Amino acid sequence: MSKGPILIVDDDPNLREVVRVALELQHFEVIEAHDGKAGVEAFTRHHPSAIVLDLMMPELDGFEVCRRVRATSRVPIVFLSSRDDELDRVLGLELGGDDYVTKPFSPRELVARVKAVLRRAEPPAQPRDDLKERALSRGPLSLDLEAWRASWNSREVTLTVMEFQLLATLLRAPTKAFSREELIDRAYDGVIVSDRTVDSHIRRVRQKFAAVGGAVVETVHGVGYRLGLP
Repeated sequence: MSKGPILIVDDDPNLREVVRVALELQHFEVIEAHDGKAGVEAFTRHHPSAIVLDLMMPELDGFEVCRRVRATSRVPIVFLSSRDDELDRVLGLELGGDDYVTKPFSPRELVARVKAVLRRAEPPAQPRDDLKERALSRGPLSLDLEAWRASWNSREVTLTVMEFQLLATLLRAPTKAFSREELIDRAYDGVIVSDRTVDSHIRRVRQKFAAVGGAVVETVHGVGYRLGLP
């Protein structure tokens, strides 16, 4: 599943050890960074396959680390925080985080969530190459499922893994109005997340496409969301 190491960024050495041991027991390679600045440097040097990222750290906090990583990469990010404040959770997801776990936490659950974001970051396997789904498009919107690229009128739009999965789910059934529960089941691989998580990711998709003149998701009041193209 994982082609690169898992990067743990946290200023608490005891917590890093707990997470490292839990991941290594599942045969993951792990690298550690003791603060936000070191985390950005480790990300640049080692190209991890996923990041477990604390929020409250010296040098750079987790939000700023996420901003810098998202400037160049779609690598899955799982936030780890002692604060269960809804605003922090929403901000973390809107900045491009893929999941948010609060302390104290179960190491087994954290590993399961890391596995889930890694699994969602991989294109689905197909038994026959001639049946493999390679692209989705409708009007000016196009998704390249092999290269994981999204574009509007040939202008590339950088999406996180979860943003891409959500948009692909809507595009596969362009006239269907999806409830949030259906989107969680299809786009999040059944991992339990809140309605607020879905709303945050949808908001980011809208903002990114609006920047290139696109409107790709519409709200269906009382139901959820559907593709917003004419």
